[in-house]
Amino acid sequence: MKEPKNVSFGSETLPARYGLLTTDQTGKVVATNERLALWLGLDAFQMIDARFVEMLTIASRIVFETSIVPLLSLHGHVDGVSLDLTDAEGNKLPVLLSAEETGAGERKVTSFVFLLADARRAYERDLSDARTKAEDQLTTSLHEAQLREQFIAILGHDLRNPLASIRSAMNILSREPLSQRSQDIVELTNGSVRRMSLLIQNVLDFARNRLGSGIHLTVTTGTDLEAELEQVVAELRSAQADREIQLETSDLDTVRCDVSKVGQLLSNLLGNAVTYGDPSQPIQVRAVRPGADSFELSVKNYGSAIPETAMAKLFDPFVRSTSQEDQQGLGLGLHIASEIAKAHGGSLRVRSDDSFTCFTLLIPQGVSN
Repeated sequence: MKEPKNVSFGSETLPARYGLLTTDQTGKVVATNERLALWLGLDAFQMIDARFVEMLTIASRIVFETSIVPLLSLHGHVDGVSLDLTDAEGNKLPVLLSAEETGAGERKVTSFVFLLADARRAYERDLSDARTKAEDQLTTSLHEAQLREQFIAILGHDLRNPLASIRSAMNILSREPLSQRSQDIVELTNGSVRRMSLLIQNVLDFARNRLGSGIHLTVTTGTDLEAELEQVVAELRSAQADREIQLETSDLDTVRCDVSKVGQLLSNLLGNAVTYGDPSQPIQVRAVRPGADSFELSVKNYGSAIPETAMAKLFDPFVRSTSQEDQQGLGLGLHIASEIAKAHGGSLRVRSDDSFTCFTLLIPQGVSN
């Protein structure tokens, strides 16, 4: 008899590492597998017609006759009972037995499945080791989460506060009589401070989003929205004096949004337009209410199209619009812009061809955000 690769037992298919045996209504063996025969040091054919109880130790026979047989008659199955088989040399073989009884009268058969007790103990040891490993990994993950929170705190406090001091110092200097060279240095420094502040804010939002807290919004009626957009454009004009940035706004007083986050989104889109757009062509910013139920903000620049290979992952983190290695930044700007749009229940779309590229933010209005 060849050992089967898989053996059906009830509704399950069991791998052949289990010992298998079937008896008829009289308790005689009618089928077995070579795995069980190997454990017992017997020939599988020689086991046919032997009485199953004779393969048990005396103590296990008593347990089988007084407990297992009545349970099989009552419930039709038993699971995971510890018994001792006797091998060809009279040695005990501790096993775990499961059994199922089917049919009635002369057609009644009982199917037995055996698992070496040592294998079960090894399984339990492996399970315990896996549980311990999982607990250790959880402890490590919690520790790493605490470190990430500390990292966010460092970004939010230890970096932003010094930048605010630098910005204040530059503002004070800008009101003093300065030479043209000094004025250029102040403008250059202000541009660097702005880029660093935006980079820190993007990293903060990215970290919080990945930690599960999402991008927090403070939604208000946008009475300050137009002023925020004008400030963002003015800062970029100051930092990029050689670039023309056009701004068109209309009917923004009733827009419901997080004003500072929309300003951050615009800053990210403008930074992308400055980096990849044609420097000889203007960048066009348009913020309008196309209808009572929506707000639209678009940033359009002229130049080459975004490559198809980049388009599919354009809003993924750490992805840039082109493969140029000399571009600055972490590649978080468009990702954070997209996440800000989603947090508002809106969307950020892009259209790009050989003549222009346009990013459009759409935020629904008339509902709570």
